[in-house]
Amino acid sequence: MSTLESITQIVKNCGAIMLGADRRSLGIDEKAGPANFVTEYDKKIENILREELLSLLPDAGFIGEEGEQALFSDKGRFFIVDPIDGTTNFIKDYKQSCISVALIEDGEASIGVVYNPYSDEMFTAQKGQGAFCNGKEIRVSRQPLENGIVLFGTSPYYEELNEESFKKAFEYFKKALDIRRSGSAALDLCSIAAGRAELYFELRLSPWDFAAGALLVKEAGGRVTTVDGQEITYDKPCSVLASNGLG
Repeated sequence: MSTLESITQIVKNCGAIMLGADRRSLGIDEKAGPANFVTEYDKKIENILREELLSLLPDAGFIGEEGEQALFSDKGRFFIVDPIDGTTNFIKDYKQSCISVALIEDGEASIGVVYNPYSDEMFTAQKGQGAFCNGKEIRVSRQPLENGIVLFGTSPYYEELNEESFKKAFEYFKKALDIRRSGSAALDLCSIAAGRAELYFELRLSPWDFAAGALLVKEAGGRVTTVDGQEITYDKPCSVLASNGLG
């Protein structure tokens, strides 16, 4: 079994834990910033991912949203993991949440896996080998923005960015057919990769939010930068702009 196949199986098993969650007892705690929550399931899934991914690649570092993190370096291998991207959606049973796992090697993403257990969609990518959903190759849309849909995140944990986020969303709304807000950056990036929407932006995201999804977009033929056109970084939060490259 290849490394990608092994990661995919580990992630799918964790998706079953999400589907089987006891909604009467999610163990919800608040973290720093408004509307920033963690559940017992976030912690449980991250612990499983840490154990099983590091069993697969013992020399790798592990950077997850909820637990102790390795110090990122552009040398060596690192897993960057979000056990439940879209925790607020998970709490509300909105069914737009996923598990996101990226493998970074010498500073570049080499594998990306994003799984939405509610739709049973497994998005996978390997550097230089294309992007896939449930084994079928996906490509970004070839529609211009004027015929497209814009996805965006509101950076809800950063109140200083709220107004600017909606201003930018309104600007894109006037240029496109419409806008959408799902509550999961990883799934939004997968939607760009799959050609379901033409542009996605968020003014501040952590690496675990975008590491896997960004590789999917690139391998599907799209572009991913910061909002001001710089390279995205895996060592700290940054803005993200993903598109089909048609402007």
